[in-house]
Amino acid sequence: MTQARTSRARSSESAAAAPAVSPFKGKTGLRRIVQAFCNSLAGLADAWRGESAFRQEIILTVALVPVACLAHVSRIERAALIGSTLLVLIVELLNSSVEAAIDRISLDRHSLSRRAKDLGSAAVFIALLLLGCVWALVFWPR
Repeated sequence: MTQARTSRARSSESAAAAPAVSPFKGKTGLRRIVQAFCNSLAGLADAWRGESAFRQEIILTVALVPVACLAHVSRIERAALIGSTLLVLIVELLNSSVEAAIDRISLDRHSLSRRAKDLGSAAVFIALLLLGCVWALVFWPR
């Protein structure tokens, strides 16, 4: 290869290796933290408005967390009770984001779209099973 070709090949390789920079990644420091907090609140509000499963799980959380706080259990058990409850919300938010991304790409029926949505739903199901197991283990008569 000639010198010019080698130079172009190297520059295109380094350009290909450089990660794409998002135009939304300009903020740093306290501005970034405040913006991230605002984005999080917007995401929670959007999930509340648009996801009935999320609203049901929030109601479940509002009912279960006070029970966990008032129950005569150890701090570790209380953390497990509250943590398993919050995990359901986390997984539901992730599932909803996968569904939104799939719908953004295309509303057409496709086996991979269905698979992605089913896997997200399965993750929520497993989080709910974990919630039930943790609560049963903590409150099951000894």
